[in-house]
Amino acid sequence: MDKPCLVVMAAGMGSRYGGLKQMDPVDPQGHIIMDFSVYDAHQAGFETVVFIIKHEFEQAFIDTVGARVSRYMNVKYAFQDVNDIPKGFAVPEGRVKPWGTAHALLSARGQINGPFAVINADDYYGKQAFRDQYRFLSALTEDSRYEYAMSGYHLINTLTDNGYVSRGVCTTDAEGHLTDIVERTHIEKKDGHPAFTLDGVTWQELPDDTPVSMNLWGFSRDYLEEAEARFPAFLEKALAENPLKAEFYLPAVMDMLLNERDAKIRVIPTPDVWYGVTYAADKPVVCEAIARMKAAGLYPEEF
Repeated sequence: MDKPCLVVMAAGMGSRYGGLKQMDPVDPQGHIIMDFSVYDAHQAGFETVVFIIKHEFEQAFIDTVGARVSRYMNVKYAFQDVNDIPKGFAVPEGRVKPWGTAHALLSARGQINGPFAVINADDYYGKQAFRDQYRFLSALTEDSRYEYAMSGYHLINTLTDNGYVSRGVCTTDAEGHLTDIVERTHIEKKDGHPAFTLDGVTWQELPDDTPVSMNLWGFSRDYLEEAEARFPAFLEKALAENPLKAEFYLPAVMDMLLNERDAKIRVIPTPDVWYGVTYAADKPVVCEAIARMKAAGLYPEEF
């Protein structure tokens, strides 16, 4: 079994940014948010990173992000392709969109031979979360199955002042294991505290420290086996009901494993502040936060 590796889901970057050259740097040295996350993961103990990307921007990614990260990490690449589906199925005419985040992970199954952490490419997660995930994953053994972890962020530390956000609000049992995630699609600050609405009229407050998922997960490798086994059933339903847009989501597989395999998902509380660019006005906030952390010595100018 290999040491824990980091998996970065970056296949959507090219389409979101209109090509890699348009990715916005967040410091004068040209680093993007992902550079800081991968650096933090390396500092926490991760030695290998698997980038899930699209073939269309492979060389541009290798020349920019890959060239920087390969100075201090073992770098591997996996490619999410809409045509990567089981035998007996065909991609419907007009389908361009890949099949979702669980499908993205499946595209890396040949590169992963041990426990692994997963992050989004365009989110800043903080240092403690990676240290906690690496410690959790390093304690797993060859026989570990259905033992997963999710970094639980305090809701208040994930909100923007520039609009509303969608967050997976988590419920845990007395032992700190995940029992449920409810997607709240409209959360924003009201008088400085989180609140959500279902109708845009009435609001319900949530405690500042409500744990939410920002898609930093830790998995034993069996997650990939389970996702692969469930993908055909997803396709049968998707091709019948929503062939052009249905997606095979990572949390949906998690939910099935909670119910069918009695999976244990430890929610690891993290005090870290999450940063991302949900709205254009969020970018200066991220840049200022990075500058403060650099001034405090948390990051070197070049890495």
